[in-house]
Amino acid sequence: MSSTRIFGLHAVSILLKRNPARVRRLVLQKGSRNTRLQPLLERAAELGIAVADEERQTLDRLCDGGRHQGVVAECEPLRALGENGLDRLLESSDEAAPLLLILDGVTDPHNLGACLRTADAAGVLAVIAPRDKSAPLNATAAKVACGAAEVVPYVQVTNLARTLKLLQQRGIWITGTAGEAEQSLYQVDLTGPQALVMGAEGKGMRRLTREHCDQLVNIPMAGEVSSLNVSVATGVCLFEIVRQRQLRD
Repeated sequence: MSSTRIFGLHAVSILLKRNPARVRRLVLQKGSRNTRLQPLLERAAELGIAVADEERQTLDRLCDGGRHQGVVAECEPLRALGENGLDRLLESSDEAAPLLLILDGVTDPHNLGACLRTADAAGVLAVIAPRDKSAPLNATAAKVACGAAEVVPYVQVTNLARTLKLLQQRGIWITGTAGEAEQSLYQVDLTGPQALVMGAEGKGMRRLTREHCDQLVNIPMAGEVSSLNVSVATGVCLFEIVRQRQLRD
């Protein structure tokens, strides 16, 4: 039976709050039942979730040396949604101007986790990525996301170009980011329904993805560095959208 592990106080707390049915058992470091872990123990008792005490070395092994803070949850794998899941999200959303984040070729789970965390903070409806050559929604991504992986849907699609067309048919404007774009992020109107496309570091968006964008924008760079880490660039772009929308309201 396949399983995954979520570790760290905040990530496990969000898991128990938002999706406790996934949890099979909690593993605590021996001698760590302190006040920080007490709410987790109480929640686990309410839900009838088994709790085991193990040596620190065992927890280190369970999370491949990750910073577990004395708690690991063994749970059902978190599944990405498919095209049908995206359709249901869009149909059920009552947002007049939904905001989506598209990651084209982002393969590092650390970057995926950071993007999910920022997406949650910015009110993103879903994060979309192609099924091939994209980061998996694994324990590393979940830990970096600090609970956002439990609340922000991650959608993997077979054909990203086709998905972009479908979004456009729903009236969603596709804004891609590219260093050579003529317009700055701060020169365009981002207040309507938006899908923000972020490409992989170095390569950027794939050619076909770029061709399906309604507009391309760049992030003005004042220093010698030519580009930002994709998760940092995602935060810059998403919160410019948030800023513009707050001004509009």
